[in-house]
Amino acid sequence: MGNILEVKGLSFRYPEAPRLAVEGFDLQVPEGEVVVLAGPSGCGKSTLLRAVNGLIPHMYSGEYSGDVLVAGRSVKGSAMKDLAQTVGFLFQNPENQIFMFTVERDVAFGLENLGVPREEMRSRVDEAMGLMGITELAQRAPHELSDGQKQRVALAGVLAMRPKLVILDEPTSLLDPETATELVELVGKLRRELGTTFVVVEHRLDLVARVADRMVVMSQGKKVLEGTPREVLLGDEAEGYGISVPAVTRLQKLLEKDGALKVEGLLGAEELAAEVRRR
Repeated sequence: MGNILEVKGLSFRYPEAPRLAVEGFDLQVPEGEVVVLAGPSGCGKSTLLRAVNGLIPHMYSGEYSGDVLVAGRSVKGSAMKDLAQTVGFLFQNPENQIFMFTVERDVAFGLENLGVPREEMRSRVDEAMGLMGITELAQRAPHELSDGQKQRVALAGVLAMRPKLVILDEPTSLLDPETATELVELVGKLRRELGTTFVVVEHRLDLVARVADRMVVMSQGKKVLEGTPREVLLGDEAEGYGISVPAVTRLQKLLEKDGALKVEGLLGAEELAAEVRRR
């Protein structure tokens, strides 16, 4: 498999900004990977996402150099309507992308705007609602739903477009722990069943680390760390860049340093407790 996303020496400065928001950034994401972007607020994550989905430079002007390729095509030279069929974007707040009076119509919104034939539209909407487990909500008004249900509706609308790459911008920020866990498990399911590639910006790293292949840490617009979630979160540098390492991961790190524990991946609280009891 090739790279679905290639960021090549990307630098960008907003008009009148004192410094570059992203500087000399390189990233390759193969098809089917889940990559997590982490870093403190203001480190450049949102700017990078805008450059991937075409908002930069098509809607946000500024000083731009380097290139971003999605499915082999330069974002700079691609029309937004074409990018929308390759890159799906789930906003932090699902209210920002729910427009219609019923769930079903909302999931179909993007397809209607692209003029997709009715029979194909029906098939895609049914498929996306089934994947998200919201078929029974088809005739409900989106504003009546819980935050978790709204997030599923918004993601179904993204998936109906059948993008090769899906960007999730802090998708669990409005969700309770149980619903957030369900959403992250959905990401893993979609990667396994559809081969969808995900780039996820998320602060609740204990959740997304479970399904991520790779973690990229940004600081002041630059990539400063890259590796598996285990390599990044159990390493000695992440916290120095403002990464909130989960408490259970810090405990795992201490146990491994003391020689009391050695496992392949990152453990959740229950898994860590089970490992400790076995020893």
